[in-house]
Amino acid sequence: MSFLDAYKKLDWKEVSGSIAGKTESDVKQALSRPSGKLSLSDFAALVSTSAAPYLEEMAALSHRLTVERFGFTQQMYAPLYLSNVCSNVCTYCGFSATNRIPRKVLNDLEISQELRALKALGMNHVLFVTGEANKRVGVPYLQRAFELARRDFASISMEVQPLEQHEYEALIPSGLSAVLVYQETYNRETYAEHHLSGMKKNFDYRLETPDRLGRAGIKKIGLGALYGLDDWRVDSFYVAAHLKYMEHTYWKSRYSLSFPRIRPHEGDVTPKSVMTDRDLVQLICACRLLSPEVELSLSTRESEHFRDHVHKLGITSMSAGSKTNPGGYDVDPQTLEQFEISDERSPSEVASMLKRNGYEVVWKDWDATYDGFASVTPAQALEA
Repeated sequence: MSFLDAYKKLDWKEVSGSIAGKTESDVKQALSRPSGKLSLSDFAALVSTSAAPYLEEMAALSHRLTVERFGFTQQMYAPLYLSNVCSNVCTYCGFSATNRIPRKVLNDLEISQELRALKALGMNHVLFVTGEANKRVGVPYLQRAFELARRDFASISMEVQPLEQHEYEALIPSGLSAVLVYQETYNRETYAEHHLSGMKKNFDYRLETPDRLGRAGIKKIGLGALYGLDDWRVDSFYVAAHLKYMEHTYWKSRYSLSFPRIRPHEGDVTPKSVMTDRDLVQLICACRLLSPEVELSLSTRESEHFRDHVHKLGITSMSAGSKTNPGGYDVDPQTLEQFEISDERSPSEVASMLKRNGYEVVWKDWDATYDGFASVTPAQALEA
């Protein structure tokens, strides 16, 4: 049993029609539900066009629920790109195998150099990112990277190629606590249009990755779609369905959602569906009302102005100072980015903005001892 079984019971066109058919009465009914008690039908109403007049009410409820659960806090993190080598051909990604760009895989010394640069920015939570190339950046490579990070970083996350359950289990002792894996789009036909070759072409294998993560006992699992590949309202419904399934099935894990919109990159693709800023606010609020416990993340893909105002409405974590190219912090800042960022402020500048808005900045996810190991080994402690 996996989410694939639940997915097969859904029909894209039927879901689209259901969302389009939602009325203001459906929206009011959804907003009257107790927190955490919304159905997927209620969620469909909250992402429908009929919910647009109720955005202020949704935002107020979302803010209240977020503060009740998370307080006035924002976690800060930064991605560290280890490699831009990729075996997939994807129409929307700067790392696509057919793009004629210089390829780079950071070695141990370069990883350490990048980690020092991140630490100097104040970061205590690192998200390792790679292109999808299992031979070049497989489990042994990731284990070495995690070992290098464990001394100075309290928590380690990754966004890499989907792995087998036993491979995730092998990475946990090295410090892995969270994994992000996005389906990109839940429309099987659209997915095939944008994933032309490579392992990522296998829709079902990718869809079942969160199940493998749940069975492996990963502490936090990140879900999401790439908004612009297809109708954002329908993709959002599928993300919500996936989240509810995961929360029910693998209840020991925590969950996060991200909201990436297509950004300019090498090998550009024209978005099929345009998600406006107002649309994104509506989606963020709908996700918070659906799940008061889920963590919601907003990356530097979004503008300064947007992030400064929207983080209060349900967001619990924000990246800052992000570089989306391997070596981008210190080793080789000129390598090609996976996509262009919008908010180019430093972590300290973003932290200052949050503090002005009355928020406490949280620089780490959880202490390493929570995962059963210390970030500094006894031998390292003696050396210090």
